[in-house]
Amino acid sequence: MYLITGLILLLLVLVSVGFFTLLERKIMGYCHNRKGPNKVGYFGIFQPFSDGAKLFLKEQIFPMNSNFLVYYICPVFGLIQSLFIWVIFPFYINCVEFNYAFLFFLCCSSISVYGLIICGWSSNSMYALLGCIRSVSQAISYEVSLSLIILCYFFMCDSYSLLNFNFVQNLSWFIFFSIPMFMCWLSCCLAETNRTPFDFSEGESELVSGFNIEYGSGGFALLFIAEYASIIFISMISCLIFLGGNFNSFSFFLKIMFICFFFVWIRCTLPRYRYDKLMYLAWKCYLPMSLNYILLFVLFKFIVFYHFFLLSY
Repeated sequence: MYLITGLILLLLVLVSVGFFTLLERKIMGYCHNRKGPNKVGYFGIFQPFSDGAKLFLKEQIFPMNSNFLVYYICPVFGLIQSLFIWVIFPFYINCVEFNYAFLFFLCCSSISVYGLIICGWSSNSMYALLGCIRSVSQAISYEVSLSLIILCYFFMCDSYSLLNFNFVQNLSWFIFFSIPMFMCWLSCCLAETNRTPFDFSEGESELVSGFNIEYGSGGFALLFIAEYASIIFISMISCLIFLGGNFNSFSFFLKIMFICFFFVWIRCTLPRYRYDKLMYLAWKCYLPMSLNYILLFVLFKFIVFYHFFLLSY
C-alpha cells in the first residue's frame, strides 16, 4: 500500500504540474490583456497534454561539445529530486510519515542546486555556465534564511514532524502573529525556485536562456516539470506551516492554489531584480531578521513554559 499510494501521489503531482502551466498561461493572458491558450479542447483543458506531447516528440539534439552521458542524465536527476521530496506529504494512513520530515526537506531541497550545476557544466556553453554559477550563489544564500525561518515554527511545534502543524494551529494560524516572516518566506521561496523576480539562473535577456540553453525536446520538458513540481511543493509547505496545516480538508488545497497563483501573479507584476541587490537582500535583510525571530520565539517559548511551571506549583 505504501508503494501504491506513493505512485498515485506522484501521478497526481505530474498532472497538477500540467494544469498549473495552464493556470499560469491563463492568468498571464488576463494580466497582459490578451487571450490565453484556448485552442486544444474545451477552454484549453487539453493544452497541457498537447504541450507535453509536442515537447517529448520533438527531435533530439546532440551537442558535439557536451559531456554526453552527464548531459542526458542531469534532467532525469532533477526530476527525481523534485518528485522524491513529495514523499514527506503528511498522511495518517497508507503512506510514509517522517518524524524528522523537516531535516529530510532541508536535505532534499539543497540537492536541487546540483542538478543546475551539472546542467550548466555538462552543456559546455558559456551561457549555461554563467547560469549555473548564478544559481549556486543564489541557492546557497537563500537556503540559509529559508532554513532559519522554517526552523522557528518547528521549534514552536517542539517536533520535526509535519503532522503536528495541524494540531498546533487548531486555534490560531502562525501567519497571524508573524506576517513579516511570511513575506520573507515567500520571497525566499521565489529565489529558491528561480522564479521571477529572482530568475537569474535563466535570465533570457542577458543569458539567452541560462543553464538550460542547450536542452530541447524531452530534456527541457523534464527540467520544466521539475521546476513546477518544486513550486507546488513549496506552496504546500507554505500552507502547512502558515495557513492552518489541516491537510485533510478541501480548503487546504484551495490555499495551495492561491499560493501557486501568487507565484504567477508576481511573475506578471515585477521586473527582474538586480543581482547585487539580490545578494544584499539575502545577507543584510533576511538573515538578520530570521536570526532575531529565532531569539524572539525562544524567549516566547521560555515565557510560556515558565508560566505553566508556576501554575503547576
